[in-house]
Amino acid sequence: MDLNRRQLLWASGGIGATALLAACGAGGDTSSPDTGKNSPAKPKRGGTLRVGALGRANAITRDPHGSQANESDYLILSLVYDTLTVPGAKPNTLPRLASAWTPSDDLKTWRFTLAKGATFHDGTPVTAEDVVYSLRRLRGTPSGASRLPGIKAENIKAEGTGTVVLVSDYANAELPLLTRLTTFVIKKGTTDKDIEKAPGTGPFKLEWFRAGNARLVRNEDWYGGEVLLDAVEVKIFESPQALSNALLAGQIDVASNVGAVAARTAEKRQDIQIVRRPNDMAMPLVMRTAPGSPFADPRVREALRLAVDREAMVKQVLSGYGSVANDILGTGDPVYAKDIPQRPRDLAKAKSLLKQAGFDLSKTYELVTTEDVPGLAEMATLFATQVREADVKIKVTKQESGAFWEKTWLKGDLYTTYWGTNDSVVFFASKVMVSESGTNETGWKNPAFDAAYRKAMATKDPAARATLLHEVQKIQFEASGYLLWGMADGIDLATAAVRGLPTLPGYGRVQLERAWLNR
Repeated sequence: MDLNRRQLLWASGGIGATALLAACGAGGDTSSPDTGKNSPAKPKRGGTLRVGALGRANAITRDPHGSQANESDYLILSLVYDTLTVPGAKPNTLPRLASAWTPSDDLKTWRFTLAKGATFHDGTPVTAEDVVYSLRRLRGTPSGASRLPGIKAENIKAEGTGTVVLVSDYANAELPLLTRLTTFVIKKGTTDKDIEKAPGTGPFKLEWFRAGNARLVRNEDWYGGEVLLDAVEVKIFESPQALSNALLAGQIDVASNVGAVAARTAEKRQDIQIVRRPNDMAMPLVMRTAPGSPFADPRVREALRLAVDREAMVKQVLSGYGSVANDILGTGDPVYAKDIPQRPRDLAKAKSLLKQAGFDLSKTYELVTTEDVPGLAEMATLFATQVREADVKIKVTKQESGAFWEKTWLKGDLYTTYWGTNDSVVFFASKVMVSESGTNETGWKNPAFDAAYRKAMATKDPAARATLLHEVQKIQFEASGYLLWGMADGIDLATAAVRGLPTLPGYGRVQLERAWLNR
């Protein structure tokens, strides 16, 4: 995914304007202390948590700034390396390596103060120069422009040893949102050759890594507070079924992001916990809007959106573990435009629009998908069945994950994608919809959308900005290249002994520093 995008993905998320426009200096807990059955008042120290996560052997990466198609890789990297900020509940952006941040009056310059006592796993203190080096390295990746949109490498600077300054090309009231993603910090001077051995700053240290599996041990000197687990062992699984079977067989303690089918299977098991996170995963279809694509005409895209039976999608693809969506990304955002009428299924109108657009119904169009996350391929198959009722013929092609992200993502005319932590309209606008984004999945270029987004980001007043973001969503609803039919709940399965699992969606669920075992 990457953040190739996939992390873009896992780590996505948003924050309210009020929290961003003031210096943030208070920490917060991203886990639920009561997660687990009959949880005692005082958490216990010790034990090894065995976590299973999805991934494929040919997509393994060790680079914290690389393209991470495997959730297993992202989990490991997130435990070893820290980002500047992390998702929270209230507020939904919390300090990590950055203990506070403040904006300039024009909302272009942001100063991030580093946490006191932060060190790398080799004992070296973290400095602003390390952060600058890391962010510039991140910015220099193929998708760097979208990971840090509006921020050029030369505008990332150190101010003394404890302050990092980011200067945006444009006003950005929610710039700290960007630092919740893959702003993993490594030591200044770390080369690509050395990256696999680069010490992190996170709550766990890497003890060993073998073929996508890893063992991490507690960082006794972590600046973020006490880590309860002695160790975390991450095991890679290539399918949700294998992952859930391993949990049910007692081979692992947590099955991460295992999906609705596994949850249904585990519903009657008293010894298994089901952790649900609403608005966790968006699995939209991407219709390329660029000239030359069969879906360049907005009438064609609207027709396909009208041809989908969303309730059937949620029921069949998600086994009911989700909700209907309305083609707007960021469904968990407090400013999400709930007043925009739900787009219904209307086959007659869909056929009429296709006829008006001169869409060639004699052809069969390829829809490329992967099995990266549970339900993705099933969704593609059901979509093909549903739009056939509008006389559109679709052939579903399942592509191996590595090939998909290399050959299809950002290039294909019709394909599936997925995003986690859907709590920010701004996140998606900046990452995948503004014209200049390096990860503009649909190739969409809409001057009105760009202008509305920029105006919103230059507005300090939260209420006024919310009004402007409503217009951003309205334009997306009417004209974008996304077909977002529903939202999947995030689902982890855990054995009865596991406590303190994070309950936030997306990137929030990989923060295991407060987890513990009641054994």
